[in-house]
Amino acid sequence: MPETYRIGEAARLLGVRVETLRRWERDGKIRTSRTAGGQREVPAEEVARLLAERRSTESPPAHTSRRNAFPGVITKVTKDTVSALVEIQAGPHRVVSLITREAADELGLKPGMQAIATVKATSVMVEVS
Repeated sequence: MPETYRIGEAARLLGVRVETLRRWERDGKIRTSRTAGGQREVPAEEVARLLAERRSTESPPAHTSRRNAFPGVITKVTKDTVSALVEIQAGPHRVVSLITREAADELGLKPGMQAIATVKATSVMVEVS
């Protein structure tokens, strides 16, 4: 997992334009750094933080259907002695998974990582409001 994302990749993950990230940087909303060559980079933790903040203000679309793979960015990992609770922001969707701590450690899961949540269920209900 990268510790930082190039500004273009961070913008793509956040669903905004590069110009928006530059404005957020000027306004102090996001922390960035520069490479030795002068290119802007955004810490993975900043991407995760912004995705988590957006989650609390956005509502998911009313009419949606997806297959069982949800690519996104890990926003939070909470571990105890046996299990780990992993939160992924996948577009407008927040996916939460309870996995073993061993699996989380083997995968090196931490906020800012790109991940795909795969849902496997014997029964899924779909509602349209």
